[in-house]
Amino acid sequence: MSSQKGHKKTKLEERILSELNSFLRTRVSDKRLMLMSFTKVELNNDLSMAKIFWDSYNSSDADIRREFQETLDQARGKLRAHLAQVLNIRHTPDLTFGYDSQFESEKEIESILADEFKKGRKF
Repeated sequence: MSSQKGHKKTKLEERILSELNSFLRTRVSDKRLMLMSFTKVELNNDLSMAKIFWDSYNSSDADIRREFQETLDQARGKLRAHLAQVLNIRHTPDLTFGYDSQFESEKEIESILADEFKKGRKF
């Protein structure tokens, strides 16, 4: 991929992330969606598909994550229609959603390191 095309892709990912988070804060009436935020967007190389990662303040429970995922899947059409209005691009990418477990992974690593430190092991 050329440098210019990679820059365009990165900028579009950032714009999609910003627009979707703004949409959640200003135009969504579903209280469940107000408790979450989008953390990352990954576009495929031809910009036709966007994987949207999300997290929430109370998503540590698997049942709550499943409910958030179902709610997002139901809102997919509205979110894509919003992007079509604001992005000013020829083809709006299809959206898929996935839970961003990065923060849980970080907490787990911190816990392991703290346990090792208590045992006297230094890094």
